[in-house]
Amino acid sequence: MRRRLSAWLTRSPRTRLALLLTAPLLWLGLAYIGALAALLITALWTTDAFTGQIARSWTLDNIRVVLTDPVYRTVTLRTIGVAVLVTLIDAVLALPVAFFMAKVAAPRRRPLLVAAILLPLWASYLVKAYAWRSMFGGGGLIDWLGLSPGYGLTATVCTLAYLWFPYMVLPIFAGLDRLPLSYLEAASDLGARPGRVLRTVVLPMVFPAVVAGSIFTFSLTLGDYVAVEIVGGTKQFLGNLVYDNIGAANNQPLAAAVGLVPVAVMIVYLFLSRRAGALEHL
Repeated sequence: MRRRLSAWLTRSPRTRLALLLTAPLLWLGLAYIGALAALLITALWTTDAFTGQIARSWTLDNIRVVLTDPVYRTVTLRTIGVAVLVTLIDAVLALPVAFFMAKVAAPRRRPLLVAAILLPLWASYLVKAYAWRSMFGGGGLIDWLGLSPGYGLTATVCTLAYLWFPYMVLPIFAGLDRLPLSYLEAASDLGARPGRVLRTVVLPMVFPAVVAGSIFTFSLTLGDYVAVEIVGGTKQFLGNLVYDNIGAANNQPLAAAVGLVPVAVMIVYLFLSRRAGALEHL
C-alpha cells in the first residue's frame, strides 16, 4: 500500500505539491484572511452605550463616522503623509548606501556591510525608540546641537525613518546587485555623465526594488503606534486611535472600523506596487 501511494505521488507532482501547500495555505486562510473577515464583521456592529457590551446588530454607523468625522479624516491624512515622508527619506538615504554596497565595495566586504545594515534590527524596538526620545528631549543631543528639541511630527518622522531604514536598503541592494556593471560602463563610454547615468540607467532599473522597499516602510509606518506614543507628543496616528478605542473607550467596533482604513490603503498600495513589478523584488 505504501509503495502504491509513493508511486502515485511520484507520477502526480501537482498532487504532491497540493498536499505540501495545504497546511500553510489553511493556516494563512485562518490566521490572516479570517482575521480580516472578523475585522470587517466587527466594524459592522455597535457598542451599547449603557452596558458597554457589543451589540451584534448590523450597521454602517462606525464606517460612516470614520469617513465623515473631521478628527478621523485629519488623523488619516496625517498618518498617510508621514508614511509617505518616511518612505521618501529612507529611499533617498538608501540609494547611495545600497549603490556603494553593490557596485563600489569589494565583493568580500559586502557580507560585512549587509550585516552592518541588519545590526540595528537585533536591538529591541523599544530601546531604539526610547533612544530617540532621549535625543529629542531636553538636554539631549538635539538640544546640545542648538536645535529646538521636543516631541511631535519631526521626532516621529526621524524615529520611524531610522527604524525602517534597513527594510529599504536591502531590496535596493538586491536590485542593484543584479544590475550589470557593463550597463554603467557603456553609458559612460557614450559620454553620459554620472548624473545622467543615474537618471537614465540606474533609477529606471532599480525603481521596482525601491517600490518593493517602500512596501515595508510605508506599511510599517501606517500601522505604527508605539513610536508615536513615545516621541509623537500630542500627535496621533491611526494605530493610536485603534488602541484608544479598544482600551480607554472600550469601543471595539469603532476600533475595527478605524483599522480597516490602513488595510484599504495597503490594498491599493500593493495593487499599484504589483503594476510596477515590485513584488518580484521581495
